[in-house]
Amino acid sequence: MAKLGLVTVLFNSEKVLPGFFKSIGGQSFTDYHLYLIDNNPNEQSDALIQSLAKNNNVTAFTYIKNNANVGVAKGNNQGIELSIKDGSTHTLLLNNDIEFYQPNLLLDLLNHSVQKNDAIVIPKIFFFDNKKVQVAGAKFLLYKGTTVGIGEGADDAPQYCVEKYVDFAPTCFALFNNEVFETVGLMDEKYFVYYDDTDFMYRAHYLYGYKIKLLPQLHIYHKESSSTGGDRTLFSIFYGTRNRIYFIRKNFKGLQFLSSLSYTLTTRALRYIQFNAGQRGQLLKGLREGFKL
Repeated sequence: MAKLGLVTVLFNSEKVLPGFFKSIGGQSFTDYHLYLIDNNPNEQSDALIQSLAKNNNVTAFTYIKNNANVGVAKGNNQGIELSIKDGSTHTLLLNNDIEFYQPNLLLDLLNHSVQKNDAIVIPKIFFFDNKKVQVAGAKFLLYKGTTVGIGEGADDAPQYCVEKYVDFAPTCFALFNNEVFETVGLMDEKYFVYYDDTDFMYRAHYLYGYKIKLLPQLHIYHKESSSTGGDRTLFSIFYGTRNRIYFIRKNFKGLQFLSSLSYTLTTRALRYIQFNAGQRGQLLKGLREGFKL
């Protein structure tokens, strides 16, 4: 019998947790265990979680309080390991800055994975604010060393409503048969945040042949970058630059390596011209650290 573990990593997440718990509590499927991995626990978040869990009838949960911000990759690994240890057959990695309103969403995801033998299953993800498509699946741009969301920024349309296999999916909401982790391994914790899911999905898809199934009839609404502030913050510039360089150096060889590294360095040079002094400093620091990892 399938058993489901839900893993989410928290960092200053108090503002988004009410919608997150309401979404989980509204599901018809209740045979799950929720693992909350908090990288910045405090009395306020502890009390809020206890209250929201009670008010939304989320009774099966484990709250892990890390004594430092260990990063998203390690936080996910902590939850995955607990999910496997507790006997789950499947693990759902999900952000807490999301909401979902279809009461059978978890059940439909799990049933599809079991009945169709799809090891990685994802819904269609919309931006929370404007309800435009964020990703109807995604794909690798190997010659650039990055990924692109299918339909990103577009209104929903028939071409984004087709059930299909895709190359990549962000782990803001992705269901895995736990055999995937046993085969591929866990997240690379050197990434800390950003590109950790890119690296994992690259290994799963290209090295081990796992396919990622998009179920477009299932919808998630994502309040993107609610904890990191967006892609132009000093934090995001540093980790985005560092980790992209590390991802390319770790995974690519030959012409693919040369093409993706050249493209990345060229685009960083263009951004350097556009950035202010603080942003430039973080970009250069990210480049240096990316070549050291």
